[in-house]
Amino acid sequence: MTNWIVALARRGQPLWALLGWCWLLIGCGTVPVGQAPAEQLPAPTTSAAVTPANATADGSIEVAGMLEPESVLHDVANDRYLVSNINGNPFATDDNGFISWIAPDGTMIDERWIDGADTGVTLHAPKGMAIAGDTLYVADITVVRRFDLTSGQPLGEVAIPGATFLNDMVAAADGTLYVSDPGLRATADGFEAAGTDAIYAITPDGQVSQRASGTALGYPNGLALLPDGSLLAVTLNASRELYTVGDNGAPAAVRTVPGGQLDGLIALDDGSLLVSSWETNTIYRLGAEGSVTTVFSDPTSPAADIGLDAGRGRLLIPLFARNVVLLYPLAP
Repeated sequence: MTNWIVALARRGQPLWALLGWCWLLIGCGTVPVGQAPAEQLPAPTTSAAVTPANATADGSIEVAGMLEPESVLHDVANDRYLVSNINGNPFATDDNGFISWIAPDGTMIDERWIDGADTGVTLHAPKGMAIAGDTLYVADITVVRRFDLTSGQPLGEVAIPGATFLNDMVAAADGTLYVSDPGLRATADGFEAAGTDAIYAITPDGQVSQRASGTALGYPNGLALLPDGSLLAVTLNASRELYTVGDNGAPAAVRTVPGGQLDGLIALDDGSLLVSSWETNTIYRLGAEGSVTTVFSDPTSPAADIGLDAGRGRLLIPLFARNVVLLYPLAP
């Protein structure tokens, strides 16, 4: 944890940001779809540097060139990995966030495939992503931005009234999107709870509603959908909880995870769940029968919003503090 804060300081992060990240990690602040096949992808249009992948002894591949990578998504139809990079203050409307495009062999195809710095593109601090049809959706503080999945061109945005810190996203088979808001806001002294904890639903035609709301959600962060349509969420606060979002919007079937400040959440075909913890820098596997095992741990960096390449049996890990993405073999 200390090494991470020092690393942020070296990157020139302001004091309030360091305090905010410290709050997220140890509670020292004020308040503790179906996807249609895409057309042939065009060649990358930006002048991104190609980063050689580094294979490690355990068979994983490490890809550098990120700047606060928050989420990794496998674009199955086009067989590529998309990475959201915050690149600075996670609350700032600074238009310097970007989406990277990585090939499955670890080659960086386009470091800034979608770049807030480009004319006509707005992208401040991108976090969770989801794909529905031929559109990429990206959570960006208080709005969900839409991009053409083939060209990367912007297609507009969906404003989320009342949101303060949109985070994870997941798409249902019918095209409905769910996006979480842990209910945080920035202050001069760091981050604090805004009391806006919520999970929103966005219909294919862009209509927004609250699927759940209230502080009982425990700063909802990672989301996942089960085959029966059940919506799962994990808490970013210190409660270490994973739960089903009940029909009335209240947490149900609550389960406790060994680590807290939970982020990424993945439902596997065997009924087990993968969840990442910022508190312990660990990814856990929760078996359907109640078992808990450690899948991955890195003392130098938390794993943020993890992704999955199910076909290759590979976990996609954004190591936030190290500015790399790890393509990690997932044991059956």
